[in-house]
Amino acid sequence: AYSTKEIQELIRAHPKDELLALIDQYIHHERNREILKRRLLDGICFEPLSEEFGLTPRQCKNIVKECQSIVFEKLLK
Repeated sequence: AYSTKEIQELIRAHPKDELLALIDQYIHHERNREILKRRLLDGICFEPLSEEFGLTPRQCKNIVKECQSIVFEKLLK
């Protein structure tokens, strides 16, 4: 798992286009892709995300955690 600081540093260190391309390439579930983009790139908090996607905040956190691990693993290779 990544700390908030590590996540922010990874996002700042890479162009938005690169992050978008990795998300599109490796996150196959459309809803999960959109949740990750809204959280990482738009900075939307979990409560508004949960309302937007009809999920609980816990479900959104789990989706983001799982998906960002996939993307960051590819990013750091």
